[in-house]
Amino acid sequence: MDNSATLRNALMLTPLIGATHSLMAALGLILMFLIVTRLFGLAMGVLRSRLVPATRLLASILLAATLTSCAQLMAQAWSLQWQQHLGFYGALIALQCVVLEHSGYFQQGWHQRLRLDGLFAALMVALGLLREVIGNGTLGNHLSWLFGTTHSGWGLLADGGLHLATLVPGGFILLGLLIAAWQARRPTPTH
Repeated sequence: MDNSATLRNALMLTPLIGATHSLMAALGLILMFLIVTRLFGLAMGVLRSRLVPATRLLASILLAATLTSCAQLMAQAWSLQWQQHLGFYGALIALQCVVLEHSGYFQQGWHQRLRLDGLFAALMVALGLLREVIGNGTLGNHLSWLFGTTHSGWGLLADGGLHLATLVPGGFILLGLLIAAWQARRPTPTH
């Protein structure tokens, strides 16, 4: 694995752990991430051949920051509660766009990008769902902030849940348990 892939994967860990304390936060960040990265990829695809290599990094930083700021303003106009609940994780999308551009992600085939995006989205939804159910004892709480409906989610446990799961250390523990389960499920290679 090269250093750019390691950096890209390390940067994906931050929103994966920090913004998955609920299903609503995970879905919202996935939506914002997909919109911003698609627009960024399209715009850089047009600009990339017109830029000299020395200005490509600056252009990608300015474009990523602009698109992410616009997405955050639209999120704030759509649902202030959701945008405030998301915190600074939405702003990290700009950094992720620049790293993805630097690592050649946008020059890959669409099926490779779709596979990586799908894997990231599946991990975000799985962690958000598990952390909300374990941590709050609810399912789909505050989804109305994101989708504008009146439904406020289902209460699964009367007294809540294990609140450690909604905190960052709980996210690390749960991710570690999921990775261990994945490794246990895979067949061991024979020598």
